[in-house]
Amino acid sequence: MPDSSDPKKPIFELNMHTARLLMREPFFAALSRRIDKTKSYDIPTAGVRINPERLQFEMMYNPDFFEQLSDEHKLGVLMHEFYHIIFEHVTTRKPAGGISQQDNVAMDLAINGLPEMRNKLPSADSPGPIMPSGEPMKGCIPGEDIFEDYPPGKSYEWYLAKLKKDAQESEGQEGTEGSDSGQTKSGIGNADSFDSHDQFGQAEGTNNEIAKERLRDAIKQAAQEAEKAHSWGSVSSTMRKQIMDSIATKVDWRKVLRWFVKCSQRSNKRSTPRRLNKRYAYVHPGRKVERVANIAISIDQSGSVSDEMLAAFYSELNKLSEIATFTVIPFDTKVAEDKVYVWKKGEKRKKERVMWGGTDFNSPTDFVNKGKYDGHICLTDMCAPKPKPSKCSRMWMTDSRNGSNPYFQTNERIVIVDK
Repeated sequence: MPDSSDPKKPIFELNMHTARLLMREPFFAALSRRIDKTKSYDIPTAGVRINPERLQFEMMYNPDFFEQLSDEHKLGVLMHEFYHIIFEHVTTRKPAGGISQQDNVAMDLAINGLPEMRNKLPSADSPGPIMPSGEPMKGCIPGEDIFEDYPPGKSYEWYLAKLKKDAQESEGQEGTEGSDSGQTKSGIGNADSFDSHDQFGQAEGTNNEIAKERLRDAIKQAAQEAEKAHSWGSVSSTMRKQIMDSIATKVDWRKVLRWFVKCSQRSNKRSTPRRLNKRYAYVHPGRKVERVANIAISIDQSGSVSDEMLAAFYSELNKLSEIATFTVIPFDTKVAEDKVYVWKKGEKRKKERVMWGGTDFNSPTDFVNKGKYDGHICLTDMCAPKPKPSKCSRMWMTDSRNGSNPYFQTNERIVIVDK
């Protein structure tokens, strides 16, 4: 590799090349815009991780490594790293005990065997630049070189199981006189990945969940852009379906509802002589912080909203009333202001329907915008034109039929309410 310490040598900036490299890959171009790219000499090649401070997915790359690659190989490395994120190798599927060398190879085999990755990475027949190890760069590609009997199109878990099986067979054959098959099997076990997986999933617990949710939104928005443009680039139809299925996966709407309420909470501070002021003890009274949230719940009362959906929603609101105060806003084409009420913390209420008309989302939006609310949740069948913007965070809750095919498109969260 070139000497990165040379002060006269300009540093390679990946962000200046991604638009050009991904010109023929609309889906990956849209995803790339939502993933940070950070240069670092702490890694020899490239890798992805969750940034533990920003809780965003981040691609780290060594400028000297990238500068040596051809444009086609640069594109291949970008797509390879993005597929690690799409396949959740960084999060959900990351081994609990850490990533071993076999995990590295198995993950790479799952990616490099995809049709769209063909000829985009250095191979045994067309090696890339010299790696820090002194060996030429080449990808772990099913059907090639020491992976000749590894079929393409399998999952990371499938390749991992085969690698382990072959390694065990190799250990059993090493002591067999006159046998040279163990050398080949052993070579598979010792194969290495060209990229770095050392920092996969650095964020843990709640932070990891936040990053995963942000990732899902990023993939969803990239897929929607590709669908709208009627072009996914080289992404195969099989992979396209897999991506669309992954972003359509149902989440536990009850957990999302609680998450939204807690994220909308704000602090109320009041003076109290009972609490010691840490900065001016015995001079000024201390402050007591109370966590509260005032949430607007606008409920679509049109006849197309089922009683079952209302019942499920009211059931969960009874539980949420333990942590927050709600203002319930019944509406159809207008808000029934005489039916608006505050659902206080700790109260229990039954489902009720007070209107049966059509639907106009601007009515509850105007009502909420005039008040002082921390969040707005709208229970509806989504069957009306897109409303005006909300001054506070807004979330939509509907059933699976209307949630998968809403009347209008929005970047706001839509949550499916299951029975």
